[in-house]
Amino acid sequence: MHDTATEAPAPTAPAQTPATAGRTAHGGTSGHSRRFGLPTATALVMGNIIGGGIFLLPASVAPFGTVSLLAFVVLTVGAIALALVFGRLARRHPRTGGPYVYAREAFGDFAGFLSAWSYWVMTWVSNAALAVGAVGYVDVVVPGHFSTPERLAVALASLWLPALANLAGTRWVGAVQIVSTVLKFLPLLFVAVAGLFFFDPRDLGPFHPGGGSWVGGLSASAALLLYSYVGVESAAMSAEEVRDPERNVGRASVLGTIGAAFVYLLGTVAVFGTVPHAALVKSGAPFSDAVDAMFGGHWGGTLIATAAVVSIVGALNGWTLMSAQAPYAAARDGLFPAVFARRARGVPTFGVLAGVALASLLTVVNYACGSSAVFNTLVLITTFSATVPYLLAAAAQVYWLLSGERDRVRPGALARDLVLALGAFAFSVWLVAGAGYAAVYQGVLFFFAGVLVYAWIAARRTRA
Repeated sequence: MHDTATEAPAPTAPAQTPATAGRTAHGGTSGHSRRFGLPTATALVMGNIIGGGIFLLPASVAPFGTVSLLAFVVLTVGAIALALVFGRLARRHPRTGGPYVYAREAFGDFAGFLSAWSYWVMTWVSNAALAVGAVGYVDVVVPGHFSTPERLAVALASLWLPALANLAGTRWVGAVQIVSTVLKFLPLLFVAVAGLFFFDPRDLGPFHPGGGSWVGGLSASAALLLYSYVGVESAAMSAEEVRDPERNVGRASVLGTIGAAFVYLLGTVAVFGTVPHAALVKSGAPFSDAVDAMFGGHWGGTLIATAAVVSIVGALNGWTLMSAQAPYAAARDGLFPAVFARRARGVPTFGVLAGVALASLLTVVNYACGSSAVFNTLVLITTFSATVPYLLAAAAQVYWLLSGERDRVRPGALARDLVLALGAFAFSVWLVAGAGYAAVYQGVLFFFAGVLVYAWIAARRTRA
């Protein structure tokens, strides 16, 4: 993690633009904003990766058999490769914005804008999806029939409470993230450890049920699991808020990814080994069923639902910050409206407010329409949008490794970092493939809308 053999000297600082000239006044580069130590940065990564989906994943992949556990392992290797690449990129460019910064430095303003645009859209639409998902778990924790306005109120509260924590400053963001990560980690760890004592191999089911090659089952289950690792870039996105980012961004990215993988894999194995396969395939709450199978009664549902609410709120806390960081970094370079560069207490305040407002609007539309069709379409678009920054960042690392530095580094180190970069790129391409044809088709259309936005911003810069 500390090998710098492939690193070039740090580039000179770019010339200030009107958007960047006042960033110190807003707290953009001052020491005040560097609040995240390694534990907090790791919690940010782990908390953003682990949302509410983990509580349904075992049932989602159960139809493919235990080959899905192998898919978890393969995906974890790809995610760690991506985390390592982000660590090396952060040593080269330790600036807030992560993938946006790397794409812009390697390929220019247009590529940087597309990375920031795609990431920004993904974050606030995903936040709306998380808030809607939180309502379902609250229904279990607080029994009773909620009216539509009450459900909407719970969803909006799930969005605005983390936003208020963000507006209070990075100290509060870090505190909430550590607490929520611990609270979500403990119940999942409890199920994983307790499951070892109740594990019954007969409950695992077949390795690959049905006909055909097991490789097909591996790919099919991987497609469902791929987006479980979105969030690996979280420390890189907030590099300027991390102490010693050249070292700690890479460490936090890898440690957070490994921690999330540990929870995912052991938790899924525990559920597979305690809930009979035939029942797991039909389960709507696999972790709750696992707790009930281990200890009897029906208290497991409330326990796991509470953990899911905490998990989602913690994820929203981190993703609310992420929704502001990409446009903030782009605004400093004049590629987003300058208002996104405003900061207070180490947080891009306008970006937080814009992200939570757009997520709230989507949530209101979802409940007002009484149908999830429009909402599901938008969520589908974001599954493609999430991969664009990854692809560009991995490509940027390949570019820097092959663009004239080869005579300055040890061949072994160059080969190692090139393999990591190509592995991260392949993992990102796999994310695109796993999104499905509909997501890619609709995502590209939304992607092209960003091109029009860039044309408007570029024209304004030219006239200025």
